[in-house]
Amino acid sequence: MPPFTMLMPSLQIVPANSQHQQNVPVPKQRIQRSTGPDSTPTDLLNTTRADLSQAQRSRSELQDRLDRVNTEVESLRKKSSQEGRRINALESERAQLKLRLKDRDAELKGKAKLLEDFQDELATLNLQLNMAEERSTRLKNENQDLVDRWMARMGQEAEAMNDASRYS
Repeated sequence: MPPFTMLMPSLQIVPANSQHQQNVPVPKQRIQRSTGPDSTPTDLLNTTRADLSQAQRSRSELQDRLDRVNTEVESLRKKSSQEGRRINALESERAQLKLRLKDRDAELKGKAKLLEDFQDELATLNLQLNMAEERSTRLKNENQDLVDRWMARMGQEAEAMNDASRYS
């Protein structure tokens, strides 16, 4: 029996235990070829060619699988690179937004303080206005009392003068 017929394994397809669950060729147990009296060199040559053909198909399948995996790896690397750039851009935008938010918070605090001061000033001015109006009203009343008393006194004096001139 030629030695190369014993070295050539037959292959079968079995599911792989991987994320993609794709078929991967794995070797079967070796089948020993008998070199019995009915085996002819043509039979051995045909068997060897069949084994070689099977091995080449297996190699082709493995090469295709390797090419697909390499393509997927490159695709994932490219996607990862793009995602990394996107992450960096988003982190930069987030930092800018945080800074703008912090500035806006400070601005709002300043405006709230300004509004509070304005309201306090307005309350003070309203209190002063009320006090001034009360004083004005009080002074008007006092003035009216003084005018009324003065008019009454002048009226009395005029009456007294009229009475004095009648009797004179």
